[in-house]
Amino acid sequence: MTTMKANFFLKDQSGAALVISLIIMIVLTVIALASSFTSIFEIKLSGNKRGVTDAFYIADGGVQAVLPVIGNFDTSNYTLIPNSGTLPPTLQGESIDSGFSAPAFALPSGVSFTVSPNVTMYHTRKTGTPRGLGVSATGSMEYQYYIIDSIGRDQIDSSLIRSNCQVREKVVRFIPTSQGGN
Repeated sequence: MTTMKANFFLKDQSGAALVISLIIMIVLTVIALASSFTSIFEIKLSGNKRGVTDAFYIADGGVQAVLPVIGNFDTSNYTLIPNSGTLPPTLQGESIDSGFSAPAFALPSGVSFTVSPNVTMYHTRKTGTPRGLGVSATGSMEYQYYIIDSIGRDQIDSSLIRSNCQVREKVVRFIPTSQGGN
């Protein structure tokens, strides 16, 4: 009698649909949560990428905006830097003698920065002809060496932490010197 009752109990399938449907619902919920977390992560990642790219282009735009202004290369506007210890650590090995922290920007019409890049120009004591220019060292040109340091910030204030990017460019300026007998 107990064997028959046990067989009947094992063959009874009432409630099996409920158990199977609950298991399927749990699996679907886990899949939905995983895809939701993945989507949120991807949105944050793309936002960070946008911020970093924006900061890079602002920093590079700062460098490009100071290059065409000839007055930015007038060393009488520069402040002497007697101690290289006051420079950023990555510039302390350079032979910098002066700096200019307020260069003028030349922006095309209709272009502006929401947050202007922080641009500092440095003049170096470096002398001599730049390598690889195919120019004779005995020519009548004077070469001045500059370092332009630009720090750009993300222009869209959409998060608590805004991206920063630093672009540093070395520039050689050629200045014709007077011809001795003319």
